[in-house]
Amino acid sequence: MPEFFSRLNRRSFLASAATASAGLVLGSRQARGGALSPEPAGAPQEQGGPAADYTLRIATGPVEIAPKRIISATTYNGQFPGPLLRLKEGRPVTIDVHNETDTPEQLHWHGQMVPVDVDGSAEEGTPFLPAHGSRRITFTPRPSGFRFYHTHVRAGANLFNGQYGGLVGPVYIEGREEPGRHDREVFLTLKEFEPWFSRGGDMASDLFSPSTEVAALKEPGEAAMKASLAKGNQHGYEVNYRSFTINGRMLGHGEPIRVKTGERVLLHVLNGSATEIRSLALPGHTFRVVALDGNPVPNPVSVPVLWIGTAERVSAIVEMNHPGVWVLGDLDDDDRGHGMGIVVEYAGRSGKPQWLAPPKFRWDYTRFAKSGAVAAAPDETFEMRFDKQNAADAGFNRWTINGAAFPTDGMKMEAALRVREGKRYRLRMRNFSDDIHPVHLHRHSFEVVRFAGKAAAGVMKDVLMLPGYGEAEVDFVADNPGNTLFHCHQQLHMDFGFMTLLEYA
Repeated sequence: MPEFFSRLNRRSFLASAATASAGLVLGSRQARGGALSPEPAGAPQEQGGPAADYTLRIATGPVEIAPKRIISATTYNGQFPGPLLRLKEGRPVTIDVHNETDTPEQLHWHGQMVPVDVDGSAEEGTPFLPAHGSRRITFTPRPSGFRFYHTHVRAGANLFNGQYGGLVGPVYIEGREEPGRHDREVFLTLKEFEPWFSRGGDMASDLFSPSTEVAALKEPGEAAMKASLAKGNQHGYEVNYRSFTINGRMLGHGEPIRVKTGERVLLHVLNGSATEIRSLALPGHTFRVVALDGNPVPNPVSVPVLWIGTAERVSAIVEMNHPGVWVLGDLDDDDRGHGMGIVVEYAGRSGKPQWLAPPKFRWDYTRFAKSGAVAAAPDETFEMRFDKQNAADAGFNRWTINGAAFPTDGMKMEAALRVREGKRYRLRMRNFSDDIHPVHLHRHSFEVVRFAGKAAAGVMKDVLMLPGYGEAEVDFVADNPGNTLFHCHQQLHMDFGFMTLLEYA
């Protein structure tokens, strides 16, 4: 085993193995990371009636992330990532879901405008998929673009549960027009495994441009932390990982991406992490970003580095014009050394994969916006303040929105925000903590209208990284009635209070 896989990095204590899963694709065989074929005519039916278009099985079992490196995980159909589901926008789809584990589950259709009973959020009212139970769901996929599906249950202090395991899979909804001219597509799911707890260690927000820290937010946030530490509290728990993968394999142990000189490859990159922000670079190449969270951007721009928050997706075209054998990997040397990368191999080239650090590059959502455009005025603005209470919940940080933490004891929380169908609403978000928050709105997309003090228009997303001590504003149209969950997609944050509900009047 290479030395960099055997040594522990800055994130490594003794690993706490994630729960595991194995499953079978009903009526079809599935290669790792490939598309799940629709059920063939006459496939065995457990539910009766017409055949489902797809079947997903949630189960536990081993996943080999490198030779002789086998972990325990919970997966869809016995693989990580779960099978790629290619759907047609506007064409109804039926999916049978079987939960073969001992605990109730939720399957969330992230980024899609689906009804509450399908969305996969108990907070909104979606029924749980019972342990050893099944459910048939039918919905109409929309909007087109790169979406995904994943578990949506609370993990709390249990690193076997929630998105720490392997319950993540990509979805591509085909529309009438596809963004960017390309020769072929490659889907990449980034994911860490073998989590463990540590104290503190928040990520710096200097990955953003322009400067995002606001003194009026930082001063009270820092004062609250100093007061907590002065009382003898330690920093709240954070999660770290021992192994890192792309498409379920550590760097050097999966099939390379094989390319030809002159090819235009459209990379669809999903950050399937429970907690981590990821970066990606490919030496000698740039990424022409054509879509964010599955939505085409008004202004495609070429960048040397992709920064991708938890649950974000980036679709980018790479022109293969620099022959060689390269590492497409994370900027962090430790994370890349422990697996966060994949080899890109040009036809006719061989040898040891090479890594070269790219020039320093900072992320700015507004670079992809309509030039000179101004977003429409909202009908109403909601002020949202996010605070951290250090180590306030049995050593875990407690998170509040406008002073209220979402209950962690199973108690129902009344909706904090009320909207009317057809109206446009602005969320003005202020972060009084040093943590980056990938904030997510269920069952809707939103428009980024201000980021780090810069106005924008036309960039549609469903997750946005809110910088530490930073501000941002997003608008959404209330066009999908029903309870709607808003939360930070960092598992620790959402599990310990960082959620609220919107309801339609």
